[in-house]
Amino acid sequence: QVQLVQSGGGLVQAGGSLSLSCAASGRTFSNYDMAWFRQAPGKEREFVCAISWSGLSTNYADSVKGRFTISSDNAKNTVYLQMNSLKPEDTAVYYCARKSISGSRYAPTAYAYWGQGTQVTVSS
Repeated sequence: QVQLVQSGGGLVQAGGSLSLSCAASGRTFSNYDMAWFRQAPGKEREFVCAISWSGLSTNYADSVKGRFTISSDNAKNTVYLQMNSLKPEDTAVYYCARKSISGSRYAPTAYAYWGQGTQVTVSS
């Protein structure tokens, strides 16, 4: 089993920064992609960014490209999300996830394990 425990997030004014962490325990994320998704009220869960287990490959949604940075520390079994220049439309519950072997990196259905979710609220 894999457990993903998130920390960070909170409330910030537009233009500010927040960071999220996701610590994995159990059968950790070696050889598996990790990702961040988010879900705003009344909306579907959407892809934010992903990183390969090696850390050499990253993908970002267009809406966050240039503002968010995903990184990982395999020695600590932790993945991070640094969010800068935050906008009110970034307000959502953010989830980290560990991908299954198959499936698109961008699809929530391809991820087998999920963190508990962390609220990020950006005020205007």
